[in-house]
Amino acid sequence: MTKQIIFAVALLITFGVFFYTIKRLFSFFRFTRPAFPVSDFVKRFGIMMEVAFGQTKIFRRPVIGFFHALVFWGFCVILLGSIEMVIDGLAGTEKALRFLGPVHDVIMASGDIFAVIVAIAIIIFLARRLFFHIKRFEGIEMKERSHRDANISLSLILLLMLSLISMNLGYVGFKESAGEEIEGVYPFSGILLPAFAGVSAESWKLVLEFSWWTHILTIFFFANYLPYSKHFHVFMSIPNVFLSRLGPLGKLENMESIAKEVRLMMNPETAFTSAPAEGPPERFGVKDAEDATWKNYFDSLSCTECGRCTSVCPANLTGKKLSPRKVMMDLRARMKEKGPLMVKNGRDYSDNRSLLRDYISEEELWACTTCNACAQECPININHPSLIVDMRRYLVLEEASAPGELKAVFNNIENNGAPWQYSADDRMNWAKDIQVPVMSELASKGEKPEYLFWVGCAGAFDDRYKKVVRAFARILNHLKVSYAVLGREETCTGDPARRAGNEMLFQMQAIQVIATLKNYDVKKIITTCPHCFNTFKNEYPELGGEFEVTGYLQLISLFIGEGKLVISNSTMKDTVVTYHDPCYLGRANNIYDEPRLVLNSLSENVTEMERNKSFALCCGAGGAQMFKEAEKGSKEVFIERTEDALKTGAPVIATACPFCMTMITDGLKYKNKEEGVKNMDIAELVAQAMGL
Repeated sequence: MTKQIIFAVALLITFGVFFYTIKRLFSFFRFTRPAFPVSDFVKRFGIMMEVAFGQTKIFRRPVIGFFHALVFWGFCVILLGSIEMVIDGLAGTEKALRFLGPVHDVIMASGDIFAVIVAIAIIIFLARRLFFHIKRFEGIEMKERSHRDANISLSLILLLMLSLISMNLGYVGFKESAGEEIEGVYPFSGILLPAFAGVSAESWKLVLEFSWWTHILTIFFFANYLPYSKHFHVFMSIPNVFLSRLGPLGKLENMESIAKEVRLMMNPETAFTSAPAEGPPERFGVKDAEDATWKNYFDSLSCTECGRCTSVCPANLTGKKLSPRKVMMDLRARMKEKGPLMVKNGRDYSDNRSLLRDYISEEELWACTTCNACAQECPININHPSLIVDMRRYLVLEEASAPGELKAVFNNIENNGAPWQYSADDRMNWAKDIQVPVMSELASKGEKPEYLFWVGCAGAFDDRYKKVVRAFARILNHLKVSYAVLGREETCTGDPARRAGNEMLFQMQAIQVIATLKNYDVKKIITTCPHCFNTFKNEYPELGGEFEVTGYLQLISLFIGEGKLVISNSTMKDTVVTYHDPCYLGRANNIYDEPRLVLNSLSENVTEMERNKSFALCCGAGGAQMFKEAEKGSKEVFIERTEDALKTGAPVIATACPFCMTMITDGLKYKNKEEGVKNMDIAELVAQAMGL
């Protein structure tokens, strides 16, 4: 009875301290902003089972991922044994779940085996941290406290496993020595037991009792240490995966507060009326912790500080200050600093500090290419770019602060409908000497094409990319596809403005484009630009623009698959080709197979870069980076990516994005390789092979 009382008091203290800590942490959520609605529970459950319990993203690093997965699965199994220990401690029973029969045997056997496996894995993890220089464990955000915390957490887990092993061994040894029935199956303990022949039943009983108390009290201590540790993800990771954003990585959430403003501005009846008397408008974007959404804060609490995000960030890889891990850690630290003050003084309390600038610099924010490599890599589905873009939104919308080159881009889009200073009258110059139908001309004849071919600003104005859209137009004409272009009625989709934080300009452009397309009753759109593709497919629907959007490589691969496009005598059959995956085709929209299908129809020697598909490195142009000078670093991102391509030895680098083409071309010039290595869009290669 004394044991039960002591145990009950320990359990009560554990729960009391734990729930006090959790209540304190979660009280800060009321200061955050709403995020997306949590719905589609079936899909969420599937993602949770795949990513959290299946550990699929952990296995992106197969070797160390395998050990981590074993630790996770081991914890899941051992948790069942811990529940039995709690029941035994309160009720004074022994092996309370033995009524489960064979199921209990499986639980005990699995726990006995996994205790050893997890212990070995933890020793490996500790050795990696203590004796090996693992780059992703370092960084300006990784203070001495972070390293100490990781070592303490791993040591506690190791103590848990060792105490479990000795507890099982003590139990089996005691039962064997006392001639009593063993409840459960203990494979490892059974193997180990003969090595301790001659130990008395009393000694085994002492080992059992000491190990039992050591194990359960360590669990109680660990549970209350975790909320103050990076290992809080033990509790937070599974819920965080369940609460993942369900949309594609390329989609940025719509700002409804901006949408209200734009609707008022664009409506002739309300454009010049006074603003509604609803009090001061809420702050646009994120300046401080309370401006972040509840999901951003949940992400920050869930962050494991593993560094997988930072290790694949193109900005960080090339020596720039941005670290996606630091962004999450900074949000968590800032809320820890300001949260208690807001609890005491209210949400409007100011301590004259903020997340922006006091924790995260503008230089860090503007270095992001929004390539989503960090979000792709995160084992618990944290979405770093959403917070980074929201902080850019604050800078642009509230302070009119942005790099000078981006301000010029904003002005050009607003005045000329393109990021560059070209007139809309020049939008059809690319089509000289090619028969390209224009939507307005077909409409005047009462004709309606099946597809709208969205040329995009680069296709219309960039001298190099004009050759790509010309090649694709020839392919469409050859295949007798029913299509037309908007010509001078086309304008920027607003993608560069949105990624650069100018949500107001993006939505104004979007409403204008959607109105034009609806005026022509457009149903299907073909794009050659992945950024336009992503905007039409993923972001316009929230603003009323529902279209069937097809990437040009999807269309070409479809025609090849259907036998409508046959390349029987490709002139580059023996040419070695390597392909660079554009971020907004690949990670953003999961389009990997179609480009390769097309290339494999052209050449029998398609070789992959070391970093390819979802692991591909960004070219450095996304997130409006192409229109501005890069932040200081050890190297430009486009040079790093060009070096990846040159390592393959391929004389042809195939691209599928105007931004990527610009950056890879610049990289070849920088490396003095433009004479020996060609940078060609896949549409150009197809047209060339077809003799068009």
